[in-house]
Amino acid sequence: MTDSLRVAPTHELGAGRLRAVREMLDAAFRGGFSDEDWDHALGGVHAWIEDERGVAAHGSVIMRRVLHDGRSYRVGYVEGVGVRDDRRRRGLGGLVMAELERVIDGAYVFGALSASEDGAALYTARGWRAWEGRIEALAPAGVVHLPEEEGSVYVRPAGGRTLPAPAVALVFDWRDGDVL
Repeated sequence: MTDSLRVAPTHELGAGRLRAVREMLDAAFRGGFSDEDWDHALGGVHAWIEDERGVAAHGSVIMRRVLHDGRSYRVGYVEGVGVRDDRRRRGLGGLVMAELERVIDGAYVFGALSASEDGAALYTARGWRAWEGRIEALAPAGVVHLPEEEGSVYVRPAGGRTLPAPAVALVFDWRDGDVL
């Protein structure tokens, strides 16, 4: 069996494939992929690669609301990007990201994601850039500043659009677990 790249919304993956994706992400993140992280990766569009051993790479893009300078944007937020240990550094992450970027280009004003230091190289090589402005979230008690997220949030314009100006904060919608 050769590698098979697939794209589908969450509801089309089925319980077995979702379980296989979750197991691969748990292994790829070495126990650092929480139930909240998994929940964040669901409800959008998934891109994944399967080989003879199962799921080799995965990523998803979900819709988030982001406030910026008095406007609410529909943003394609990338989640759950991981590659199985034995297949790393072979371009699978780039193949998955290309499909997610295609979804972002067709459905959103811009894309956003939170990258680890290890993962940042994949995204910057693809034209994503670190957000240079302030990062906030609309929490249950109001807007809160998230200084620990600044420098790890990356953005990419969709479909030839321009990005918001970093002089004004990006205010992300609130969610359980890691907000970004």
